[in-house]
Amino acid sequence: MNIRIACLGAALAIAAPAVALTVPAIAQDMKTVGGAAMYPSKTIVENAANSKDHTTLVAAVKAAGLVDTLQGKGPFTVFAPTNAAFAKLPAGTVDTLLKPENKGSLTGVLTYHVVAGKVTAEDLVKRIKDGGGKATLKTVQGETLTATMAGKGVDIMDRKGQTARVTIPDVMQSNGVIHVVDTVLLPG
Repeated sequence: MNIRIACLGAALAIAAPAVALTVPAIAQDMKTVGGAAMYPSKTIVENAANSKDHTTLVAAVKAAGLVDTLQGKGPFTVFAPTNAAFAKLPAGTVDTLLKPENKGSLTGVLTYHVVAGKVTAEDLVKRIKDGGGKATLKTVQGETLTATMAGKGVDIMDRKGQTARVTIPDVMQSNGVIHVVDTVLLPG
């Protein structure tokens, strides 16, 4: 009996390093947003739905009928405003946008936060440097955003001059990347 236990223990000791090597590789790509793990194997919508900091954004995406789009192949880059970002809007703005009769306006606001393709923080910084301090990003909505460096971080400015700070960059998704931002950007 002791020989069996010793053999089993040796087999586990040999197998354990292989498991230990794969866990950190997965953990390196995974970030936590709103208290939830953001899995690179899940879509933008699947991950955002688990973030307690993005419940307003998820409700807006559902109300605008964009769930299927943002669960699609992509890739997409999403500048994802937090609940606190939505709370900065004038009182009643979110409730008004969520009404069925305002679906077009809501869709415009949400798609103004989406860029076609996967644009990582490293890509943004390179574009900003190559652009002499600014990078222009065409949104799915059709208008542009402007990215600039702000110290060691990146700011995203809308057409009206309002700026959102990227607070959590490079939240990798199976169909793109999310950059968490602290302000809702509004199209012109």
